[in-house]
Amino acid sequence: MTGDRSPDAASSPETPTVASALVDRLLADGIDTVFGIPGKQTLPLNRALERRDARFVVARHETAVTHQAWGYAETRPPGEMAATVVVPGPGDMNAMNGLKNARNDAVPLLHLAVETEHDVRGGDGIHETPPETYDTVVKENVLVETAQGVVPAVARAIRTAREHPQGPVRVGIPKDFLAASVPQAAVGDLPVPEPDRPDPDAVIDAADRLAAAVNPVILAGGGVRRSGASTPLVALAERLDAPVVTTYKGKGTIPEDHPLSAGVLCGGASTELTELLASADVGLVVGSDLDAVATRHFSVSLPDELVHVTLGVDDIGVGYDPTVGIVADAGATITAIADRLSETPSVHDANGTERARSVRAADRERFDRLIEEARGNDPMPSVGALRAIREALPRETILTADAGGSRLWTLVSVPAFGPDRYVNPGSWATMGTALPSAIGAKLANPDAPVAAIVGDGGLLMCVHELHTLAAEDVDVTVLALNNDDYAIISDEASRSYGFRDGRYGWPDVRLDLSAIAEGMGVDARRIADADAIPAAVADALADDGPTLIEVVTDPAEPQASEWMRR
Repeated sequence: MTGDRSPDAASSPETPTVASALVDRLLADGIDTVFGIPGKQTLPLNRALERRDARFVVARHETAVTHQAWGYAETRPPGEMAATVVVPGPGDMNAMNGLKNARNDAVPLLHLAVETEHDVRGGDGIHETPPETYDTVVKENVLVETAQGVVPAVARAIRTAREHPQGPVRVGIPKDFLAASVPQAAVGDLPVPEPDRPDPDAVIDAADRLAAAVNPVILAGGGVRRSGASTPLVALAERLDAPVVTTYKGKGTIPEDHPLSAGVLCGGASTELTELLASADVGLVVGSDLDAVATRHFSVSLPDELVHVTLGVDDIGVGYDPTVGIVADAGATITAIADRLSETPSVHDANGTERARSVRAADRERFDRLIEEARGNDPMPSVGALRAIREALPRETILTADAGGSRLWTLVSVPAFGPDRYVNPGSWATMGTALPSAIGAKLANPDAPVAAIVGDGGLLMCVHELHTLAAEDVDVTVLALNNDDYAIISDEASRSYGFRDGRYGWPDVRLDLSAIAEGMGVDARRIADADAIPAAVADALADDGPTLIEVVTDPAEPQASEWMRR
């Protein structure tokens, strides 16, 4: 464990430095896990971390560093987060991918970029980049100007990251400041402001419309997760007898075996699910910005009478014109609407359970049909592999999913049973996230089983983190669906552009992901039969270390985006 005190660090006397004061502040604010890659610039901070009760997780690429911290925060209560540390220039710019992902998903993290020395800044020192380069990928970008101001800057950055809407904050700290022994400017407690509460009149309007609805529907987004409002969401749905559809980021905010759970609005959503939304007379969209990814470029029809609750001021009226727009915290608004409804007698039986059941049944019929059509064929369809995987994993398993074709099949066919038990990227949709986010999730939840579901294309974009799994001894089960193809791209290329089938696959140079994993110190096995999945998953869960299970799947299978609309 890299967070342990090394003998030399423990025996040598410590001179108080800015770096040690910074680490003390991190720990005081509840941040005890830091992901990063050490460089000459970061060593003063690395030394301070080793001398305190903090864990420093050494990744193999900076892109993974920020995705690890993102996965950590996604599976912890709102506001709990990790930090990241990278060198300037190439390291910082590699980390931008994960910062943008966290920014879009409103996930808090503290990103510490150890900058070029203060006196060298502007002289084109090694790795130097203009600090404003990062402005658009973080919630706030801070450049520390004096050695005395490092700890106050970090303290404020932590508060900013936790303030709703949450997000990543970058703090650029010159290397020479960290090693300096100068007193820090005093900074007291910096409480996180309460999130915006809803306007009372708007709540009354929204609640009265929902109370009068004959067939209401709820669309829940990631804001429900970020505000810790899953329990109030379910209670409100039950009070209204309203089916609940979730977005990419809302998946799991209602347990997907709940009678009112109707599935996920995504690129793979079924015709029946979109018809459920369109046929409702009143819709409550809560905790979502209704982005173009979830709504298929705003082509999904939503109820004419629409209540839209979001923290983003600029999200109201983009793509959809709400009847009632409320800029406020999802949890506070759900509670306020429920309080208003408690004063109003229920007039209608909205038949929400049956409407949700009908969508689920139609989806399952499609899954069954695809599995049956492929029966006896080799290799298996993804949905068959995923069904076996989900049935083999304990209910409390935290699942992380990647972008790409595997994500769509996972979204629509693999149930999630809680907001802190499912992680996937939202509108940024970057590949290569499942494995690093699983590392973060496991370190944030050491007693919970954690499994990453990833395609071969996504795994190749973060395959280096298999070595991190082994080196840090992180007990994660990696379920790699391997079809030797960027199949979601090949499918679109042939279907819409006349390319030959499998144009972006590599059938003549097949990947052996199991061999790669074993070469990095991870136990691995390769499976080509769905019937072998339960035993392989059981063995992986019984093992205390990381395991990769490579599942061979069909590159020619239909994609969820096409099959679920038949």
